[in-house]
Amino acid sequence: MAIKGCLSVTKYFLFVFNLFFFILGGVLLCFGLWILFDRGSFATMIGSSVPTLKVWSYVFSGVGILTMLLGFLGCLGSLKEIKCLLGFYFAFLLLLFSAQITIGVLVYTQRNSLSTRLGTIVESVIKDYGLYGNQTDLEEGWDFAQEKMQCCGWYAPEDWQKNPKIQNTSANLYPCSCQNVSAFHTNSSTNSSTEYPEAGFCTTGATKKWPVYQTGCMNTLQAFLLNNSITIVGVCIGIALLELFVMTLSMCLCRNLDQNYNKLARYS
Repeated sequence: MAIKGCLSVTKYFLFVFNLFFFILGGVLLCFGLWILFDRGSFATMIGSSVPTLKVWSYVFSGVGILTMLLGFLGCLGSLKEIKCLLGFYFAFLLLLFSAQITIGVLVYTQRNSLSTRLGTIVESVIKDYGLYGNQTDLEEGWDFAQEKMQCCGWYAPEDWQKNPKIQNTSANLYPCSCQNVSAFHTNSSTNSSTEYPEAGFCTTGATKKWPVYQTGCMNTLQAFLLNNSITIVGVCIGIALLELFVMTLSMCLCRNLDQNYNKLARYS
């Protein structure tokens, strides 16, 4: 009797737990699709840029789909006591857990080579920025990174001097996403920046000095990781422990279901 009671508690706990995540995933997916297909009005409403919202729409949609899939497997598998779905649920969680551990180990052991590789990719994006008419996803993503991290270039703002658009024009161009708003307003008497016809570029006014952030994004990213290392490690450990706990419950429920009772046959 006690074992059956524990199994019932485990069953309904898994159902409620995964139902919450299924609903949360649906909300995130709908929100991501809303931003993706209505970016213009949404950007006007919250005062953000369209490229920034495009990045967030992909993030919300991807996380929403993943969360909904996980919640669906857990909900249906626990409520209907379907072993194959519980097995898929356990395998999916195990795959996520393994991927997190693998990524963490690789990032820690290969951090120097990853930094070099990422720098090469970013320098390529900066060099080709604005050469193909409409902005690419990588260019929009880099604009988003520079704007939110308040940095310019990978190593320094001078990285942008390699861009052909900046090199081959008489106008004093600089990337709009690098603009240091506070410095710009402080020196408004000498700076009169205007949007350039080419997407993503602005022009300076009386002065030739760029009103941009003087810190490279590599240094900003390293400082952020260092200052928030304890929080990041704590969150990762918390997520890993939660995954282990839910995996244990799903496996216990799956192993203790009645071996002679085929739920799939009942609902087929």
